[in-house]
Amino acid sequence: MVAKQQKIAVIGAGLMGHGIALTLARAGHVIAITDPVAAARESVADRMRQSMQAMGIGEGDAAAALGLIKVFTTTAEAVRGADFVFEAAPEKMDLKRAIFAEIEAHAPEDCVLASNTSVMPITEIMQDLRLKNRALGTHWWNPPHMIPLVEVIRTEAVETAIAQATFDLLADAGKTPVMVEKDVPGFIGNRLQHALWREAISLVENGICDAEAVDTVIKASFGRRLAVLGPLENADLVGTDLTLDIHTTVLADIEARRGPSPYLEQLVRDGKLGMKSGHGFRSWTKAEAEDVRARVARHLLRLEEILSD
Repeated sequence: MVAKQQKIAVIGAGLMGHGIALTLARAGHVIAITDPVAAARESVADRMRQSMQAMGIGEGDAAAALGLIKVFTTTAEAVRGADFVFEAAPEKMDLKRAIFAEIEAHAPEDCVLASNTSVMPITEIMQDLRLKNRALGTHWWNPPHMIPLVEVIRTEAVETAIAQATFDLLADAGKTPVMVEKDVPGFIGNRLQHALWREAISLVENGICDAEAVDTVIKASFGRRLAVLGPLENADLVGTDLTLDIHTTVLADIEARRGPSPYLEQLVRDGKLGMKSGHGFRSWTKAEAEDVRARVARHLLRLEEILSD
C-alpha cells in the first residue's frame, strides 16, 4: 500500500514537470514545484488546468488536484521535508548535476531522488552525490500526464527497496512503470524508437521513398497494432521460425551506421528543425503543426478509453 499525502517535489515547471506534478497531485500527494524561470512558475497552474481540461477531468477534480500543489521560488524551499524529488530540467548533464548538488544539500537524507531524462545515463548524472543509494532515474514519456509508461532506471548503487518504492508510487498514481535493470543510454523505449527512426531516415536518405511514405506505411500497417501487440508478442504470434527466416534475409540490408545520419545532420545545419521552423523531413505550416498536436492528443484520449474498457 502506497501512503497518500506524501510530499513530492518537482524541480522544473515546463512541459514535463507540470505533467509529472499534476499526475502525482491527482493521486493524492502534496506537490511542491519550482522553476528558475519566473514565467514558468507563474503560468504553471494555468497550464495544469488546461491539461486537465483537455483530458476531460471535471472542474471539481481539477480544483482538488491544484489545491495540493504549491509553487516555490527556490529548489531549497521545494525539497525541504520531501519524501520524493523528481527533477525535470533540460537535457544538459552539467545542469542536472548542479541541480542534484543543490537538492542533496537541502532535502532529507531518506528522500528518494529521481532524474527524468530520455537518454542520459543516470549513473553519470548522480556521480557526485554523497548518498547514491537513494538516487535513480524515471523516464516519463511526453506528454507525461497522458502517456502511461514510466521507465524506472536502476543504477548499480541504488537500493532495491528504493527502486521498488518508486515503481509502486508510479503504479499507484495510475502509470504503467517498467523496471530497467541496467543503466544504459536510451533505456528501453528510446533505444527501440530510435532504431526505427534510424531506418526511417535511411530509407529517405537513400531515395527508397519520401518521408510521407515512411509515415504512411507505419501508421497504416504495424503501427495500428503496436498499442495492443508488442514486437516480441508479434514474433511469437507469427512464430520464431518465421522471424528467423525474415531476419536472415533483411537484417544485413538494414541501416547499421553507429553515428547520426549525414542527411539528418544536413537538415540541422540548414536550419530545417521540423515543425518549429516550418521545415524538416517535411514542410509544415503553423496550422498543420497545430493540427498534428491536437490529433495526437485526441488519439491518446480515445485510446485510453478503448483500452480501459
